[in-house]
Amino acid sequence: MKITVQSKKGLRTVLSIIVDKKTIQDKMNKRLLELQKEIKLKGFREGKVPPSIIKNQFGKSIYGEVVDKILRETSAKAIEEKKIKIAGQPKIDLKTFGEGKDLNYELQIDQLPKINLEPFSKFKATEYKVKIEEKIIDEKLKEISVQNKKFEEKKDDEKAKMGDQVVFDYSATIEEKKFEGSEGKGVQIELGKDLFLKGFDEQLVGVKKNDIKKINSILPPNHPKKELANKKTIFECKILKVQYSVENKIDNSFAKSMGAKDLNDLKKLVENQISSQYSQALNSITKKEILDQIEENHQLDLPKNMIDQEVSIMTQNLKAEEKEKHRINNEKIAKSRIKLGLILNEYGEKNSLKVTDEEVKGEIEKQIKGMPGQEKMILEYYQKNPNASQSLRGSLYEEKIINLIKSKIKINIKGVNSKEAEKIISEFNKPRSEQSNTKTSSSPDKNKVKSKKISKK
Repeated sequence: MKITVQSKKGLRTVLSIIVDKKTIQDKMNKRLLELQKEIKLKGFREGKVPPSIIKNQFGKSIYGEVVDKILRETSAKAIEEKKIKIAGQPKIDLKTFGEGKDLNYELQIDQLPKINLEPFSKFKATEYKVKIEEKIIDEKLKEISVQNKKFEEKKDDEKAKMGDQVVFDYSATIEEKKFEGSEGKGVQIELGKDLFLKGFDEQLVGVKKNDIKKINSILPPNHPKKELANKKTIFECKILKVQYSVENKIDNSFAKSMGAKDLNDLKKLVENQISSQYSQALNSITKKEILDQIEENHQLDLPKNMIDQEVSIMTQNLKAEEKEKHRINNEKIAKSRIKLGLILNEYGEKNSLKVTDEEVKGEIEKQIKGMPGQEKMILEYYQKNPNASQSLRGSLYEEKIINLIKSKIKINIKGVNSKEAEKIISEFNKPRSEQSNTKTSSSPDKNKVKSKKISKK
């Protein structure tokens, strides 16, 4: 095999590669002998079909198969020999080929740019530490108390009112006929929340234990059975219990029912969870600050094929007119993403960072613990989607690189309270648009902190 650099311009290199006809013929002969053991033809014993007969019948397809294999092997060898870091799939242009001829082709390669990394001392960032005020913790405790309120049974002759909980069995009909799902046992409804069917709660106001109450309702438009959607339905309800709510006393006993050691421990857990939500958003701001500096302080030429590929991925679900309308902006985003990806990867390689299989497995286990009851679904997702595991590995790798950079640069630690944190996050999000390269969560919602059991994990 003869390799010659035909041309080199910017990041594009064109190699001329010649494979002599003897090498091709040797590989053809070897393949014919392999096929002799596999091919069955009428009039010949198994494994005894002469290579010349095989060649006469299947010569063109065998030659194509052999040449295809030679192209893959020789192009890979040429890239390795010339020590080229390729960007995307190289293009092959056949010049001369055919039985009895040398194979001559050109290999067009877009290569990755050489990256001269700036020293870590050039970068700095602010990291925020959030202190949650006692007032916010107390408000959250009250909310948890309301969400986990208890109910006690009313006297048999006491009627249900808004805010009470009614427990009942029901039997439903549509045009006096039963349907799938028309029976229900021990259904619990807190009147006023309107979580069962629209207008259902109001019709239960005034019922008492052992009453039989007929309720007219309409099944929802998104009912799983399409034929039942929007159907007028009569529910005959047997009232089993009417219960009134009992306000929880926020003390050590309540804290233990929430999975904490005592009230102080519960307060600490609530504080940590609220603080963690703020920290996620603020850490993303710190990360964006670092990435912006890295991008600004490195100049790179980028291969056009990588930009085109990234834009294609970004816009694959858009209509042609939308793609054209935002073409310039999409190219800008693509260039930024590619540039940052290449630089971060170079920092990772220079510092011998790797993500082990155990770390990927550990992250999957962490996700499983965070979603109890969905263990099987998560495992099957990663088993059936190799790209998902690869994407997870990539995220872990990026996280390692960012953590390395943060450990090496000058970090200014700034303490803030929740109000200041809200303002920082709000100000950061104001000018942001689709041009952002870093996914940053919006301001955390204090009301979304888990309120059933408080986990220490």
